[in-house]
Amino acid sequence: MIGRLIGPELEEMIEARAFHDLRDVLIEFPVADIAEILGDLDADRQAILFRILPSDLAAEVFDHLDVENQRRLLRALGTEQVAQILNDLPPDDRTNILEELPAQMTQQLLTLLSPDEQRIARTLLGFPEDSIGRRMTPEYVSIQRHWSIAEVLAHLRRVGRDRETLNQLFVIDAQGHLEGEVRLRDLVVHELNQPVADLIEPPQCVLRATDDQESAVAAFKKYDRTTLPVVDSRNLLAGVVTVDDVLDLAEEEATEDIHKSVGIQPLVGSLLHARFSDLYSRRIGWLVLLVFVNLLSGAGIALHEGLIESVVALVFFLPLLIGSGGNAGAQAATLVVRGLALGEVRTRDYPRLALREMMVSLLLGLSMAWAVFLLGWWRSGPAVAWAVSLAMVSIVFIASLVGMTLPFILNRLRLDPATASAPLVTSLADIFGVLIYFAIAKAILGLSHPPPVVG
Repeated sequence: MIGRLIGPELEEMIEARAFHDLRDVLIEFPVADIAEILGDLDADRQAILFRILPSDLAAEVFDHLDVENQRRLLRALGTEQVAQILNDLPPDDRTNILEELPAQMTQQLLTLLSPDEQRIARTLLGFPEDSIGRRMTPEYVSIQRHWSIAEVLAHLRRVGRDRETLNQLFVIDAQGHLEGEVRLRDLVVHELNQPVADLIEPPQCVLRATDDQESAVAAFKKYDRTTLPVVDSRNLLAGVVTVDDVLDLAEEEATEDIHKSVGIQPLVGSLLHARFSDLYSRRIGWLVLLVFVNLLSGAGIALHEGLIESVVALVFFLPLLIGSGGNAGAQAATLVVRGLALGEVRTRDYPRLALREMMVSLLLGLSMAWAVFLLGWWRSGPAVAWAVSLAMVSIVFIASLVGMTLPFILNRLRLDPATASAPLVTSLADIFGVLIYFAIAKAILGLSHPPPVVG
């Protein structure tokens, strides 16, 4: 929004080459707003604006850009400025950027880092993909239990400016094992000569660098902290994870689940700047697969051509029935997928949830059957009305059970439950719906005189 408001003025200043004035205007905005302004410009103007920013501000702005805009800038900027940006970025944010880039480009950028920063970057990238180790920062403050508060504050003045967070200070022993933590507020309100040992609290939660990133989201939610320590395989303090990183992670996970729920491989970067090839390749897979899955629905219809020819009115209700089944199944799948993602539901809860889903889906089916019974009677008489209403109850019941069961199966197989997407559940509901509908219709209409064909 802000980029569109002041964009014309900025473009006039660029054309007039009033770079000094342009810099003065930009630095008055918050970092997030500057990033938004750059995101609304083309690649050439992005590079111009970025080059005139102070180096420390440029690194912060770069961190706020989406992946596609970061790639564009890395290609447009000179080697020296790229090196400056990467060296100024916090290690965890830099890792997040590097892991999204092609491997060859990542290797090239690593060579631009200083020896210390390169060592840190390679260490973090060495952890498994989607692990907490890739989200942590080694820029924490560690202290010793035998120090006094005065010594701790003096230590903070020396190193604090280079650390990402100071809310919690971590007490380690001589080997680097985590012993506890001290809150900054406790240091401020106690006497300077008081020893740190009096203020140490045991850590409420300790993350492991190799754990999945989603466990960090759950831990922050459970313990309501702003910073949590991370230990390595030897139980040495390796880094910390901060709440801002976890918020970004939660957004990424939610976006990924939403994309998967409609059969899309998750996009990297924003939709606005996504490449045509990415949009195509990330959508076509499920669509082609579902073409073949939906052929089974057509085969089910073909098996009952004779019944359809004798009672054409049955076709009138077919979209309504399979659509209702698909909607009910997608609802059930969405509830379970979200419950699994939030840790509210576990595999062992399936029997309890299945029993409740049976009762709920049966009630839903009966409620919907009343409406369709009246429509069927008006349209084609009592025989078709009974066939359609019984089919509605059966289809909604079975589709709901399929929708809630599929995420549990995928979770048990250690696959992402979000893959139980609405298109897949809907397609399965279509297949079951066609088979159930015509089986019920054939049974009922075969026991009665054929109803008059209306319309």
